[in-house]
Amino acid sequence: MRNTRNKARRLSAMAVTSHDVARLAGVSQPTVSRALRDQWGVSASTRRRVREAARTLGYVPIQAGRTLSTQTSGRIGIVSAELSNPFYPAIIEPVHDELARLGFRTILVTDRGYEPIELEPIIDGSLDGVILTTTDLTSKLPCELHRRGVPFVLLNRETHGTDYDACVVNNTRGVWDLAKLLIGLGHQRIGAIFGPDTASTGLERRTGFARAVESLGGSLPNSLTFSGSFSSSTGFEGFNYLWDSRPTAIFCGNDVIAFGAMNAATALGVRIPEEVTIVGFDNIPMSSWDMFGLTTIGVSLEEMAIAAVGLLTQRMEDTERPVQRVTMEPQITLRSTHARSRDVEAESH
Repeated sequence: MRNTRNKARRLSAMAVTSHDVARLAGVSQPTVSRALRDQWGVSASTRRRVREAARTLGYVPIQAGRTLSTQTSGRIGIVSAELSNPFYPAIIEPVHDELARLGFRTILVTDRGYEPIELEPIIDGSLDGVILTTTDLTSKLPCELHRRGVPFVLLNRETHGTDYDACVVNNTRGVWDLAKLLIGLGHQRIGAIFGPDTASTGLERRTGFARAVESLGGSLPNSLTFSGSFSSSTGFEGFNYLWDSRPTAIFCGNDVIAFGAMNAATALGVRIPEEVTIVGFDNIPMSSWDMFGLTTIGVSLEEMAIAAVGLLTQRMEDTERPVQRVTMEPQITLRSTHARSRDVEAESH
């Protein structure tokens, strides 16, 4: 094992080839090629050994899919969470449409969150650029893409520390406007179901909403907050937790969380908005469905997609240009899940 590590260290300082992988894995070079392409004639154990050697050495096979004349492939990768979360189809569709309008094909790479992203399809030279929609604050993928010279843009998310091209929503402004709406409706016992602090959207919406409520004369005690993933299950669990304290309004970190909260309220027989106001964030298409009618805030996802694709194509044309950041201002859409506080209504009678 020690000899293997030493060999890997020596090879990491120079250009790694498939022959190096073959030597480290103890197989032939043709076997490396077949194993990395999942072709016939390679056992599962050999395939695992070859892939482990390739990861150890940082080896990525070079794709031959780029045209000799332009050194481009006409393909753009989109890194997205699993499409069971309706936010991602809502943002991916307009991105795909804009890329198609410009003559690019879209390759979707799924980030499941609970396992590492398979880097090979992203950095093997087969893509002209990448759009990242699920980047966490501490994600290493943007740094790796930058190091390898792969053009990319962050969409809806940002990272800590380093500036990269990004198209994002003004989350601080958005939660301020929602807090102002709730306080204006007379709500004082306001609860919140937040997304994860590991994502810029989750962190900005949590800290921004808490500050906004306090600045407007309200309070947000810990007993009236709940945090989890950006999922309907978080909304369902969060509502059940918060309802013991009987908030008159609940802010949800995104629309999907709000859908879960509404589902929990329905299961408990709690009327929306008569007994509790629920508001979301993002304004995805599902929020306008009659079964939800969610009051929420967001930007045009089509405009956001066009802006992100524009940033990426500019980066592809000029890799040395200064970093650009596009911030989009959200607008509230009033539907049927908000009302004046029941406490205010009781006082008026």
